[in-house]
Amino acid sequence: MNTLLNILVLPGDGIGAEVTAESLRVLDWAVSAHSLDMKISETQFGIEVFREHGALISNADMALAKRADAILFGAIGGPGYQDVPAQVRRETGILGLRKHLGLFANLRPVRGFAALGDVSPLKSDIMSGVDLLVVRELTGGLYFGEPRGVTGEAGARRGINTHVYTEAEIARIARVAFEAARTRRGKVCSADKSNVMEAGALWRDVVTEIHAAEFSDITLDHILADNCALQIIRDPKRFDVILTDNMFGDLLSDGAAAIPGSLGVLPSASLGETRKNGSRPALYEPVHGSAPDIAGKGIANPIGAILCVAMMLRQSANANPAAAAIEKAVEDTLDAGIRTADIAPTGQSPVSTRAMTDAVISRLSANA
Repeated sequence: MNTLLNILVLPGDGIGAEVTAESLRVLDWAVSAHSLDMKISETQFGIEVFREHGALISNADMALAKRADAILFGAIGGPGYQDVPAQVRRETGILGLRKHLGLFANLRPVRGFAALGDVSPLKSDIMSGVDLLVVRELTGGLYFGEPRGVTGEAGARRGINTHVYTEAEIARIARVAFEAARTRRGKVCSADKSNVMEAGALWRDVVTEIHAAEFSDITLDHILADNCALQIIRDPKRFDVILTDNMFGDLLSDGAAAIPGSLGVLPSASLGETRKNGSRPALYEPVHGSAPDIAGKGIANPIGAILCVAMMLRQSANANPAAAAIEKAVEDTLDAGIRTADIAPTGQSPVSTRAMTDAVISRLSANA
C-alpha cells in the first residue's frame, strides 16, 4: 500500500487500554512485515477526559477523529459513568463519535471457531464452521428517533422513543449488506418486524427494491427479527449476511456472540460514506465492553481487538494479505489450545492477555 493511512487510537476505559496495547503490537508486526505506510497517534477518551473537560472526548481530539482514516477504539464504560449526564454520553460518547463521523454501517463478523466447541453453549456440530456477518444500521431507528424523552409526573410518567427510518437511510445500509455479500457467499437475509411496525414494512419494501434494481445477482431472503434470533441459535450456518436496523442489530449481534462462546473474540467495524479523496471514515472496536471487574488484572482476551486490526487492514488499508495472516494466526493459536480465562475450559490454566498476544505474534512470524 502506497497511501499513508492516519490511524487514531482511543483506548478508552476499563480493559480497553490493555487489549488495545496488545492489538498495536500485532499492528506493528503487520506494518513491518507487509511494508505498510501508516501514521499512528493516540489520545484519551472516556471517564478521565470527562472529569477534566466535561465531555468524554475533548473538542481537539474530536477534530483529530474527524480527520483520521481509521480509529482503533478500546472500550467505554465503568465506574463514574453514573455521573455523566445522558446528553453528554449521547453527544461525546460512542454514539456521539458515530454521529459526528457519519458512521452509519456496523459490521459484526461472527465465526464459530472449531477449537472453541468446548466453551460455546451451542453443540459443536452447530457452531463449528459458522461464518456470518451482521450488518446493522447505526444512526437511525429507536436510538435516534424524535420525539423522545420522559414526560409526566411521578406515578404517571410516560417514556417515549420513536422508531423512524427514511427510505434513503434504508437504501444506504442495504447497499452495504449487498456489497458485502458479493465478497462472501452471495446471500443476504434482511431481518425486520414488518408484521407490526410501519417502519419495518418500509424497510422490507426498500430492501426488496434495491435488490431488484441493483443486486439481482445476490440471493435475498426476509425474516422477522424474532425468528432470526431463534435461527441464529438453532441453525446459524444458514446465514451469510444478516441485514437489520439499529435496535434489532444491537440485539441480534450480541445474541450471535454466543456462537464462539465469548464476546472477547469478536471484532466490529463502523463505516461512513466514502469521501471525495476515496477514503472512508471507520472505527474498529472489539465488542466486549470495558469489563471493569477484570480491568488491570492482565487477564482480558485480546483476540477481539487483534481481529479489529485485521478488519482495519482489510477495510481501510486494502491490505488483505496482512489481514488474512492475522486471522490465520489467531485461529492457529486457538487450535493450539491457548486460552485466556474467558475461553478456558474447566481445569485448564489460562494465559495472560500479553501471553495470548505473544502466541499470536509467534505464529505470525512462523507462518511468514
